Order: sequence, then structure tokens, then C-alpha cells
Amino acid sequence: MLSGSCLCGRVRYEIHGKLGPVGHCHCATCRKAQGGAFVTNAPVRLKYFRLVSGSDSVSEYESSPGKKRCFCRNCGSPLWSRRESEPDIVRIRLGLLDSDPERRPLGHVWVSEKATWFEITDTLPQSPRGVEELEAQLKGTQASHGSD
Repeated sequence: MLSGSCLCGRVRYEIHGKLGPVGHCHCATCRKAQGGAFVTNAPVRLKYFRLVSGSDSVSEYESSPGKKRCFCRNCGSPLWSRRESEPDIVRIRLGLLDSDPERRPLGHVWVSEKATWFEITDTLPQSPRGVEELEAQLKGTQASHGSD
């Protein structure tokens, strides 16, 4: 089990299941919402996610049509996001986890919108756009290694 909480501790949650793929998103909206060069997040199926406390402290902001970003109304910590098109999934912010999720980022997405003052120095795959492009890129790499 994983647990997570906001900065002030009012909002607490537990995850009783595996996280989906972890990634670093560099899109302008994520950068603005996080106040940093990128956000590291992972999808979690709602059936594995349980809000333990602080439901009255969770506020939502619709940052783009159909996408809501949730944050603690007391301390401002970004908590998770959700999309109307994926009603069974929340995307948690890994910085809120209290322990090692035992998963590592697969790559960087939306690097076409990356902060100009930040240089990516790791060797993870990069996609100019979203997760779908990165997944296709990773599948292509796996296929080419399989033919060796």
C-alpha cells in the first residue's frame, strides 16, 4: 500500500494497487499548475484509490475542457488531476507520496513546451507531444530490440 498527503496534512489518501506508468510532463499547463519545470505523475485506477481524510479540503479547477486539477484549498498542494474522458482514473503527483512507489519514470512528454531555462540531462526517452507518442516510441524500440 502507498499513502500520500498534502503539505498541511489535511488531505490524505491510500493506494491499494499498482500505479500506472510514471512520467515527467513538461507541458505549459502542468508547469504552471506545479510551479516547476515539470510534474512527475502516474495514473491510478479509482478502485485502488481511497481518500482517507480531507475531502472537504479538496478543490477543483478545470484547466482545460474536461480536465480538472485538484488541490488542497488550505495549503495549495496539487493533489491529482482527472479527465471526464477517463472517469475511472486519477493522475497523482508523485511528490505527495510518503514512500517509494517502486516505479521509475519511463520518459518525458510534451518536451516541445519545456521550460527554456531547464535542460533535460537524463537518458530517458523524450516525446515532443503526449503519452501516446512516447508509448509508440517505446514500442518501436522494443520491437527493434526483439529482432536482434
